[in-house]
Amino acid sequence: MILTLVTLQVVAQDTLQTEQPEKKMSWLRRTIRGFSYIDERYVEPQHYNWSVMLQATHTYDYYRLSTSGSDGQSVWLSPEPNFKVGPYFGWRWIFAGYTFDLKHADVSMKDLKQEIDLSIYSAQIGADIYYRRTGVDYKIRKLNLGKNVDTRKMDGVPFDGISVGITGVNLYYIFNHQRFSYPAAFAQSTIQKISCGSWMVGVTYTQNTIEFDHEKLQSEIDERMGSQAVKLDSGLMFNSVKYYNSSASVGYAYNWVFAKNCLFCSSLSLALAYKRSRGETDENSSKYHFDFNNLNIDGIGRFGLVYNNMRWYAGASVIVRAYNYRKSRFAANNIFGSLNMYIGYNFGARSRYKKKKG
Repeated sequence: MILTLVTLQVVAQDTLQTEQPEKKMSWLRRTIRGFSYIDERYVEPQHYNWSVMLQATHTYDYYRLSTSGSDGQSVWLSPEPNFKVGPYFGWRWIFAGYTFDLKHADVSMKDLKQEIDLSIYSAQIGADIYYRRTGVDYKIRKLNLGKNVDTRKMDGVPFDGISVGITGVNLYYIFNHQRFSYPAAFAQSTIQKISCGSWMVGVTYTQNTIEFDHEKLQSEIDERMGSQAVKLDSGLMFNSVKYYNSSASVGYAYNWVFAKNCLFCSSLSLALAYKRSRGETDENSSKYHFDFNNLNIDGIGRFGLVYNNMRWYAGASVIVRAYNYRKSRFAANNIFGSLNMYIGYNFGARSRYKKKKG
């Protein structure tokens, strides 16, 4: 059985700024043009209405759960790397497709890796909406049970006692949107002609859920470490924890045009995040093991390498998000990201460019 992972990406392709203003223009159209206006000395608009693309996606997740103190314990967990491939088809602002995960085709629907991503890139504003549910193919990458405790026997041990879900929305504003094009790097819908950068600000809301079977982890420790086995710290003995994260960010992005039709983009943002969380020690109890509110620093990085001659395009992009939750007794660190590699073809010239295309 082949499992299907549906990824929907809505890509704003700056369509309205390429046509001559009309004498009578509706208020809505003037507003849209205002958001999409670009300086064509720096950015070349999209010439085509249609696009087809083949994309391969590699995803990675990394979690660290830890307790504090001189005898603090910690466990590093990550699933097997996930690789998917599939076709995409686009028309102007809409770009949708399917990616297929053949490696994990034998798991049940309950344990299926699920991911939906929705991205909107216009010249001036952007948005990322993401929904991710991990499977059960985690491994213990590293375990620390205190000083002088040798835990190397636990390295690489399969562990299906953790399940993680992430849902979030990220909105951001590009200040130098007339000359700097985010779509050129991440939507392949424009071409950056001259190197340029921009400051940006954003707001983010995410909800993270971790279901954790600490009894199963203790059982693995007892079985594999034998006489060296020790008991888990009470800070790690929870069944589930939920984090609610609201943040405001500031960052900078730069498009480097290092050759004709070739672009490298680097974008980094830091966010001051307000965290609210709670954890349950017993799934049948309404009592919470911890319940706290605090401030932390999060980060997001985007990197893109693109070749685009307007007819054909190819490249790769990396998006990495890092979230940190810390209190006096318990901490969780989460890094998740995706690597996309793609090749595509544009066709169906727009009216403004039909004569030029012959």
